[in-house]
Amino acid sequence: MSFGKTTPVLRIFDEAKAREFYLDFLGFSLDWQYRFETDLPLYMQVSRGECVLHLSEYHGDCTPGAALRIETDELEAFQQGLLAKQYPFSHPQIQAMPWGSQDMTISDPFGNRLVFTNTISA
Repeated sequence: MSFGKTTPVLRIFDEAKAREFYLDFLGFSLDWQYRFETDLPLYMQVSRGECVLHLSEYHGDCTPGAALRIETDELEAFQQGLLAKQYPFSHPQIQAMPWGSQDMTISDPFGNRLVFTNTISA
Protein backbone atom coordinates (compact mmCIF):
# COMPACT_ATOMS: atom_id res chain seq x y z
CA MET A 1 0.00 0.00 0.00
CA SER A 2 1.26 3.48 -0.78
CA PHE A 3 -0.08 6.99 -0.53
CA GLY A 4 0.61 9.94 -2.81
CA LYS A 5 1.39 13.50 -1.87
CA THR A 6 -1.26 15.69 -0.29
CA THR A 7 -2.61 18.79 -2.03
CA PRO A 8 -4.48 21.03 0.42
CA VAL A 9 -7.39 23.16 -0.76
CA LEU A 10 -7.53 26.62 0.84
CA ARG A 11 -10.54 28.91 0.78
CA ILE A 12 -10.07 32.34 -0.80
CA PHE A 13 -12.56 35.19 -1.22
CA ASP A 14 -10.84 37.66 -3.53
CA GLU A 15 -8.86 36.73 -6.63
CA ALA A 16 -6.74 39.91 -6.65
CA LYS A 17 -5.75 39.50 -2.99
CA ALA A 18 -4.97 35.81 -3.51
CA ARG A 19 -2.72 36.60 -6.46
CA GLU A 20 -0.98 39.42 -4.58
CA PHE A 21 -0.31 37.17 -1.57
CA TYR A 22 0.51 33.79 -3.13
CA LEU A 23 2.15 34.89 -6.39
CA ASP A 24 3.66 38.31 -5.72
CA PHE A 25 4.54 37.99 -2.02
CA LEU A 26 5.21 34.27 -1.44
CA GLY A 27 6.62 33.68 -4.93
CA PHE A 28 4.39 30.79 -5.94
CA SER A 29 3.69 30.21 -9.64
CA LEU A 30 0.23 29.96 -11.14
CA ASP A 31 -0.01 26.48 -12.67
CA TRP A 32 -3.59 26.70 -13.90
CA GLN A 33 -6.97 28.23 -13.13
CA TYR A 34 -10.53 27.24 -13.91
CA ARG A 35 -14.02 28.72 -13.87
CA PHE A 36 -17.16 27.03 -15.20
CA GLU A 37 -18.34 30.42 -16.43
CA THR A 38 -16.86 33.93 -16.39
CA ASP A 39 -18.92 35.10 -13.40
CA LEU A 40 -18.55 31.91 -11.33
CA PRO A 41 -15.99 31.26 -8.56
CA LEU A 42 -12.34 30.64 -9.33
CA TYR A 43 -10.41 27.44 -8.63
CA MET A 44 -6.65 27.53 -9.21
CA GLN A 45 -3.43 25.70 -8.50
CA VAL A 46 -0.27 27.44 -7.35
CA SER A 47 3.10 25.87 -6.62
CA ARG A 48 6.59 26.59 -5.47
CA GLY A 49 9.05 23.74 -5.77
CA GLU A 50 7.28 20.58 -4.66
CA CYS A 51 4.68 22.50 -2.63
CA VAL A 52 1.34 22.49 -4.47
CA LEU A 53 -1.76 24.32 -3.18
CA HIS A 54 -5.27 24.57 -4.56
CA LEU A 55 -7.07 27.85 -3.92
CA SER A 56 -10.84 27.92 -4.19
CA GLU A 57 -13.55 30.56 -4.10
CA TYR A 58 -16.20 27.81 -3.88
CA HIS A 59 -17.80 27.91 -0.42
CA GLY A 60 -18.45 24.16 -0.43
CA ASP A 61 -14.82 23.16 -0.98
CA CYS A 62 -13.36 24.12 2.36
CA THR A 63 -13.60 26.43 5.35
CA PRO A 64 -11.33 29.42 5.99
CA GLY A 65 -8.96 29.09 8.91
CA ALA A 66 -6.93 26.08 7.80
CA ALA A 67 -3.37 25.61 9.02
CA LEU A 68 -0.70 23.74 7.10
CA ARG A 69 2.98 23.05 7.56
CA ILE A 70 5.31 23.45 4.59
CA GLU A 71 8.82 22.07 4.91
CA THR A 72 11.75 24.06 3.52
CA ASP A 73 15.49 23.71 3.84
CA GLU A 74 16.17 27.42 3.37
CA LEU A 75 13.85 29.10 5.85
CA GLU A 76 16.12 32.04 6.67
CA ALA A 77 16.76 32.89 3.01
CA PHE A 78 13.02 32.63 2.31
CA GLN A 79 12.26 34.95 5.23
CA GLN A 80 14.84 37.51 4.08
CA GLY A 81 13.39 37.47 0.57
CA LEU A 82 9.89 38.07 1.94
CA LEU A 83 11.03 40.91 4.21
CA ALA A 84 12.79 42.57 1.27
CA LYS A 85 9.46 42.77 -0.58
CA GLN A 86 8.07 45.03 2.19
CA TYR A 87 4.59 43.52 1.87
CA PRO A 88 2.50 45.80 4.11
CA PHE A 89 0.33 43.04 5.60
CA SER A 90 3.01 40.62 6.87
CA HIS A 91 6.35 40.86 8.62
CA PRO A 92 7.25 37.17 9.05
CA GLN A 93 9.49 36.11 11.92
CA ILE A 94 11.21 32.79 12.59
CA GLN A 95 10.69 31.10 15.95
CA ALA A 96 12.66 28.23 17.48
CA MET A 97 10.11 25.65 18.57
CA PRO A 98 10.54 23.36 21.62
CA TRP A 99 10.12 20.24 19.43
CA GLY A 100 13.26 21.05 17.45
CA SER A 101 12.15 23.00 14.41
CA GLN A 102 12.28 26.60 13.30
CA ASP A 103 8.86 27.84 12.19
CA MET A 104 7.67 30.94 10.37
CA THR A 105 3.90 31.40 10.44
CA ILE A 106 2.24 33.63 7.86
CA SER A 107 -1.51 34.20 7.65
CA ASP A 108 -3.03 34.73 4.24
CA PRO A 109 -5.71 37.42 3.67
CA PHE A 110 -8.44 34.79 4.22
CA GLY A 111 -7.49 33.49 7.66
CA ASN A 112 -5.45 30.46 6.58
CA ARG A 113 -2.11 29.90 8.34
CA LEU A 114 0.92 28.69 6.44
CA VAL A 115 3.69 27.47 8.73
CA PHE A 116 6.98 27.24 6.90
CA THR A 117 9.22 24.91 8.88
CA ASN A 118 12.82 23.77 8.94
CA THR A 119 13.98 20.94 11.19
CA ILE A 120 17.14 21.86 13.08
CA SER A 121 19.90 19.28 12.76
CA ALA A 122 21.35 18.08 16.06
